[in-house]
Amino acid sequence: MNIVNQLEAWLPEMIEIRHRLHKHPEIGFEEHQTQQLVATTLESYGISDISTGYGKTGVVATIQGNAGDGKTIGLRADMDALPIHEENQFEHRSCHDGKMHACGHDGHTTMLLYAAKYLSQNRDFRGKVVLIFQPAEEGVGGAKKMIEDGVIEDYQIDECYALHNMPGIPAGHFAFKSGPIMASSDRLFIKVKGKSGHAGIPQNTQDPLLVATHIYQGIQALVSRTTSPFEPVVVSVTQLHCGETTNAIADVAEMSGTFRTLSVQVRDRLVEQLNTLVVHTAKAYGMEAEFHLGPVSHPPTVNTETETELAVQAARAISHTSQEVDSQCEALLASEDFSMFLQHVPGCYGFIGNGVSEDGKNIGLHHKNYDFNNTILPIGAAYFISLVNQQ
Repeated sequence: MNIVNQLEAWLPEMIEIRHRLHKHPEIGFEEHQTQQLVATTLESYGISDISTGYGKTGVVATIQGNAGDGKTIGLRADMDALPIHEENQFEHRSCHDGKMHACGHDGHTTMLLYAAKYLSQNRDFRGKVVLIFQPAEEGVGGAKKMIEDGVIEDYQIDECYALHNMPGIPAGHFAFKSGPIMASSDRLFIKVKGKSGHAGIPQNTQDPLLVATHIYQGIQALVSRTTSPFEPVVVSVTQLHCGETTNAIADVAEMSGTFRTLSVQVRDRLVEQLNTLVVHTAKAYGMEAEFHLGPVSHPPTVNTETETELAVQAARAISHTSQEVDSQCEALLASEDFSMFLQHVPGCYGFIGNGVSEDGKNIGLHHKNYDFNNTILPIGAAYFISLVNQQ
C-alpha cells in the first residue's frame, strides 16, 4: 500500500485537476482545452517527450525507466465528455450547457496524470511507458483515429491497458475478465421507400410503415430464433419515423438503433441477416429498402489471458485484500473503443469501483446527476503504476 499512501498525499491536487476538467467538459475531437491542460501538466512533471499529433486532440507522452530494457507498456485514459445537460448543483458542475463529464473521463484522465507524476519521479522500472490520453471515446472514433495516425507503430507498444470506473462496485475495488468483457457496438439505419397517397385509399399506395413494422418484428425473431441463447445479442430499434399527417400514407419510413454482441462471428453473421431481412421484406410488398451501418463500429473488447493476469496481480498488489479484486467479472453489453487497441496489441481493460450508494440506487454512467468518486483517484493511479512495476 506504499504507493497508494504516497499518492493520497497528492489527493488535493488530484481533486483540483479533476474538478477543473469536470467544469470545462469538451465532447469528441473538441478537447482543445483539455489537451492543453494535459500537456502542460505533464511538462510540469518534467516529462519532455510529449506529442499532440495523434487523434486530432490527443496527447501522447513517454517515460523511460532506469532499470534496464523491458517492454513498452501503453496506458490509456479517455478525455471526452458527453452531450448531456448536467443537473448537479455542486461547485464543480459543468460550465457548458448541454455538455457534461457523465462517464468519468475527467477522473480517468486525472488518474493517469498522477500515475505519470509518480513514474516521472520514480523511474526504477524496466522498459518504457507510453501515456495515451485519447479523445472522442464516446462513439466518434477517437481510438480509431489515434491508431490510424500511427500511435501503436510509432511507439512500438507491446501491451496496452485501460481502466474505467463503475458505479455499483465498491469504491476502489477492481473487476477484470479474460476474453470478451465488453460488447461490440453498431448503429443500424434502415430506409423503406414506398408510395404515398390518401389514407382512405390504401390500395393505391405502397405503405412503408407496414414494411417497417414487419422488419421490426423480424429483427426480434432473428435474435430469439436464429441465435443461441448462450451467445448474448441485443438489438434495439430506438427510432421509427414515418409521415407528417394523419390522413396520408407516407412515401418513406426510417428506422434506427443499435446492436451488440460479445462475438465477432455472431456480429458479422447478424449484419448479413439484417441486410437480407430488410431488403427481402420490402421486396415481398413490392417496395425497396436500404440497410446500412453508422460511420463508427466498435468490435468486442477482448482481453488477452496473460495480460489480464498481470492486471489482476497489479490490482492485488495495491489492494488490502484479495476480495477487493474480482478476476472473473461478468461481461457487459455496453461498448468501448479501447477494443480497437486490443485488436492490434495484447492487453486488458478493467473496472474500478466508483462506489455503492447506501440505498442501493446507484447513479449510473451517462446520467445527468453522475459524478466521479474522488476517493478512488489515488487507487486508480496506483494501479497504473503497479502495472508498470509488474513488468
